Amino acid sequence: MSETAAPAPSAALRVLRVVQVVLALFYAFASALPKLIAHPSAVESFDRMGWSSAGMYTIGALELAGAVALLVPVLQSVAALALGALMAGAFVVQLTAFDGENAATPLILIVPLALVAWARRDRNAELLRLLPHRRA
Repeated sequence: MSETAAPAPSAALRVLRVVQVVLALFYAFASALPKLIAHPSAVESFDRMGWSSAGMYTIGALELAGAVALLVPVLQSVAALALGALMAGAFVVQLTAFDGENAATPLILIVPLALVAWARRDRNAELLRLLPHRRA
């Protein structure tokens, strides 16, 4: 019996995986966690924006879901797109509510998210196949 081993991932794919793990860790611990535990810095930021605690918890939950989804092969591209959209909103908020104080941060994060979304775009077809199809 001859078994064919799966080819080893290329260096680029290994680097991409490291980028995904770093992004997931950032979104889970540095971004979502302070919101989900109502850390005073997060509460102050959302108060400054005029948003309720429900908004803070919602954004935290979305970030945590995106972090987890970045590590699930079939969801990687969609997660990166969704987090990128969240960062576009964060950029606008930074410009309007915080006078551009940290506006570069979401823009910097959009770059690796776009890379992940593009590099893992082949997974979108797989995801669509998993969804139930409606008949007209």
